[in-house]
Amino acid sequence: MPSRRHIREAVVQFLYCADLEGGADPAALREPFWEFVTESDRRSLQLATFRTVHHLAHGREGRLVEFAERQVAANQLLAAWPEAESLKTDLRRIAELESGWSTVLAKLERLPKDDDDAAVAESFGAALAILFKHDRDLAAARQRFLEGIDDFPSLRGPLEAVSASIRRLQRISDRMRMVEEPEKFPEQADLSRIRDSKAEIQELRKRADELVDAILAHKERVDETLAKVVENFSPERIDPVDRAILRLATYEILHAETPPKVAINEAIELSKRFGTTDSKRFVNGVLDKIAGQAQVFREL
Repeated sequence: MPSRRHIREAVVQFLYCADLEGGADPAALREPFWEFVTESDRRSLQLATFRTVHHLAHGREGRLVEFAERQVAANQLLAAWPEAESLKTDLRRIAELESGWSTVLAKLERLPKDDDDAAVAESFGAALAILFKHDRDLAAARQRFLEGIDDFPSLRGPLEAVSASIRRLQRISDRMRMVEEPEKFPEQADLSRIRDSKAEIQELRKRADELVDAILAHKERVDETLAKVVENFSPERIDPVDRAILRLATYEILHAETPPKVAINEAIELSKRFGTTDSKRFVNGVLDKIAGQAQVFREL
């Protein structure tokens, strides 16, 4: 799960971006902000997902060859059953989608894996999404065929060979569902890295958004408190990074019951990480005054 430090760094970055002159409305900023902030983590997740999919594909080729051979015999059999036209159509659709699956995977494998460019990372994520969507469509087509055989009991035996091949291929798709949504399969230990990475990205956003929303809800009171402490205070006169850090720490001291010493120490670390050479001293001085009069400020 994301650390307290990681969450607060994200909050400061968001408050900074949302508070720049001419900046976007916080609600409109959220999606592009998180796309940017989690880009590196999402790329690592994409690569781990791709490696797992690539491993699954190794076992698919032999099953696909077997299916293609058995499909020929099945088509010859079904040619003598005009009333089973739906089965022929479904089987043909499966073959088309199986071929398409291989094409989509080949395109994905040709994409750069080590380029840090954001556009490349976005393309890689989109290509994975296309493969998962194609695989879901393929799984649905297989199910239609297998269920359709139930309408023709006398064909179950003759079509068992091709049906067995389809079920063997479906087992790979079942595994693909686990890779696509690992959080639904906590018992799969080998997917723990993908599952944990995905959960951490989601939890970081959830907890940071909750903290941002709380700060924005108290922003007026927070700024009033800062105005009582900072001489000639006006938000635009304070460095935007320092302003974001002060708003976060002031909210935590007055409204979140965070121990003042903890809030101040974390704010100092944030000022070292994001601020100027003067930020540490300035932030420390302001927050010391707020902490010293915290009870008074709460009662105002």
